[in-house]
Amino acid sequence: MQIDDMTPAEERVWRAFPRGDDVDFRGPTDEDPARGADWGPERTVRAAVVRALLLSAPQEDGETAALRLAGARITGVLDLKYSEVDHAVRLSDCYFEDVPVLYGARLRQLNLRDSVLPGLDAATLRVDGVLRMSDCLFEGPVRLGGAQISGALFMDRAEIDERPTDQPALQLNHVTIGDGLSAQDLRTRGEVRLTGASIAGTIVLNQARLEAGTGEAALDAETLTVEGDVLLRDVDVLGWIGLRGARIAGRLDLSHARLANPGDTALRASSCTVGELWLRRSPPMTGTLNLRRAQLDVLFLEPDVVPGEVLLNSLVYTSLTPHEPAERRLAMLERDREGYVPHAYEQLTAAYRRIGDDDAARVVQLAKQRRRRGTLPWYGRLWGYVQDAAVGYGFRPLRAAGWLVSLLVIGSLAYALHHPEPLKADEAPQFNPVFYTLDLLLPVISFGQEGAFAPTDGYQWLSYALVLTGWILATTVVTGITRSVSRQ
Repeated sequence: MQIDDMTPAEERVWRAFPRGDDVDFRGPTDEDPARGADWGPERTVRAAVVRALLLSAPQEDGETAALRLAGARITGVLDLKYSEVDHAVRLSDCYFEDVPVLYGARLRQLNLRDSVLPGLDAATLRVDGVLRMSDCLFEGPVRLGGAQISGALFMDRAEIDERPTDQPALQLNHVTIGDGLSAQDLRTRGEVRLTGASIAGTIVLNQARLEAGTGEAALDAETLTVEGDVLLRDVDVLGWIGLRGARIAGRLDLSHARLANPGDTALRASSCTVGELWLRRSPPMTGTLNLRRAQLDVLFLEPDVVPGEVLLNSLVYTSLTPHEPAERRLAMLERDREGYVPHAYEQLTAAYRRIGDDDAARVVQLAKQRRRRGTLPWYGRLWGYVQDAAVGYGFRPLRAAGWLVSLLVIGSLAYALHHPEPLKADEAPQFNPVFYTLDLLLPVISFGQEGAFAPTDGYQWLSYALVLTGWILATTVVTGITRSVSRQ
């Protein structure tokens, strides 16, 4: 392209490029690039000129060429598909009339800060430095699938207002980022796709507003790999968040988050591996919490955050905080959509035992047996009620002593008032109502009283009841102790 074919604005940009000088067409400090369509020719630059500049502009010895343009209206399609650009590119506060095409391009560095674009087609883009798109307004999808960014990706305060399309609003699937992804206060209408992405640093999405719609994916990050943290503090999400199979070495922080996907799953984090999962200081999520088969080192879960329905089968965690009474934790297990899930009770028991709260662990185990009782046939449930009433399934052993003392008092008083007749008067020992009752109640101990005396009428039926009750107590005590010891 010849310089004689350019407008004064384009010539100014062309002459500044070899020295890397700034060209700033911006007017007042409060100027809105969203109104860039009204900008005149004095600040209009054709995309073809920018392309020619980046690919074939002359260089000056001893100078570092760079495109540093601000406040321009860029007309036409900026097509750098499969191109290699060895210069830093900054197109800040600019208004693009057409979607830039950077598919398969390789750039040293790209800065689009504060610009307004109808979208961005940059799949498989390679950036050797930093990609900045903070404060940008995209009126259509941003496609960065398969991109490789050696530095960081910045999208703080960016807004993507997707037009009707079957494409995600922000495509970052299979992207590789050598540093972190910062998208604090991001606004999207449509899906954010991070499936298969690999982030060497931290993902920051604090204060983001992700609006996809009920039953739709707001953030799909299946098989995501992050070496740092994923921060989703104070986010508003309409739709579901998917983290199935994700690997997050640090913290997944959903503190103060508001997640809503009525009638469906709000957080799908099954089969993921996370260092720490924080669900705290938030209203109960609207929708189901799915943590099946997840593996967590630390689960920071406040009971008030738990929704009305959960999926916890095969969830494994090492530590559970904050420390809460067992009764408050049990309410979560009772909300499992799959009903009685033994593994969930065992995990909660183990968490309490690790911190030395054996009383809470016993409460959880007792609740587990009571929940299991509801899955048994009628005769199993009947025997379960007996064990529960007698010794609390072995976790309330003092109940047996209470029953024993009560029956001992009843039997002793009854037989003290009405001595049973001796079977052999000349051989019978002196009758003792207390030890006679103990002989009836304790099947493995004999004081020589039971075999020497024979009660009659109603007192004989009382003796039968005491013998039967004694066997039931003995059996439930042995069963309960065996169960309790096997859990240690």
